[in-house]
Amino acid sequence: MKYISVLGSTGSIGTQTLDVIREHHDELKLCAITGNNNIDLLEEQILEFSPDMCCVMNEENALKLKNRLKPNIKTEILGGMDGLIAAAEYYKSDIIVTAVSGMIGLQPTVAAIKANKTIALANKETLVTGGDYIMNLANKFNAQIFPVDSEHSAIFQSLMGNNQKKINKIILTASGGPFRGKDLNHLKNVKLEDALKHPNWSMGKKITIDSATLMNKGLEVIEAKFLFDVTPEQIEVVVHKESIVHSAIEFCDHSTIAQLGLPDMRVPIQFALFYPERVENKYESLNLMDIGYLTFEKPDIKTFKCLNLAFDALKTGGTMPTVLNAANEMAVNLFLNKRISFLEIGNINEKIMNLHIPQKIDSIETILEAEKFAKHTIMSIL
Repeated sequence: MKYISVLGSTGSIGTQTLDVIREHHDELKLCAITGNNNIDLLEEQILEFSPDMCCVMNEENALKLKNRLKPNIKTEILGGMDGLIAAAEYYKSDIIVTAVSGMIGLQPTVAAIKANKTIALANKETLVTGGDYIMNLANKFNAQIFPVDSEHSAIFQSLMGNNQKKINKIILTASGGPFRGKDLNHLKNVKLEDALKHPNWSMGKKITIDSATLMNKGLEVIEAKFLFDVTPEQIEVVVHKESIVHSAIEFCDHSTIAQLGLPDMRVPIQFALFYPERVENKYESLNLMDIGYLTFEKPDIKTFKCLNLAFDALKTGGTMPTVLNAANEMAVNLFLNKRISFLEIGNINEKIMNLHIPQKIDSIETILEAEKFAKHTIMSIL
């Protein structure tokens, strides 16, 4: 039996992780969950899975949930960042699924690493903002990190049985989002509802907007550099609208190995939870004859500047990726609240990067200070 903690159990990745646990209940046991505002769903999850603990980041909601539960429910209800960290380092947990969105995932991931946990990483911001610091910490505490993102899982699977030092390049595939093929004139007038209509994947609002701007792919570029120890020049982004080839690796002998499958996040989640074993499931099979054809094209980095900004931030290094990520989090939130236009997301990100003097990351405090700089600067220029 493997004991699983899910940080962010009410989000898209979190609920799909619970789907995997539900299907494999004889081998997987949920022991800790966390959420924020959706206490109705947290209550349902507690009643179904009986985890030992549940953290609600919003402490007022934590109290509401505690009062709603019947006296015979033994799940401990915690609140705030201390509760999130407690769930991340819970002594029973074998695997921590970091499915929270944004930089809030950084501190609990660090806590899990120091507690020598295996981490199924779905919170890309941890490596985007922490980079070498996080990977060095994982090596120091002998904590394993398995990627959950479909693209990084595909790269991880394509590397199995191969020497990582023999990578020629990583080929990250991108669906192109809802605005693939559109120009700047079209993007000037897009509405929030349009940006939230992803053609292939069902995801949370923030990641769906990131997919529409191609920032999500930019963040994945940064994450891939640190996960697989490659240079920015070894990472190529290819737009693949069908989302069947999840990513690939070209090796030094020019052989290319890819991982294919239908767009279903439960597959990479299951792989991370059971690695190195492959186990059966009831998900739909890929039928290439039904798909018919697969297409690939270059990304339009002039129209979708966020992808280019991510490469620039990665090449600059230090706290620049941290600042880009923090600026983007805030800009996307402004767009979701209809305070800025779609194109202003990229413009704000670029402006904040231009105002930042990057620092070397030697502690988590350096990362948090860079985040604070980005958010305070945005507030001052709005």
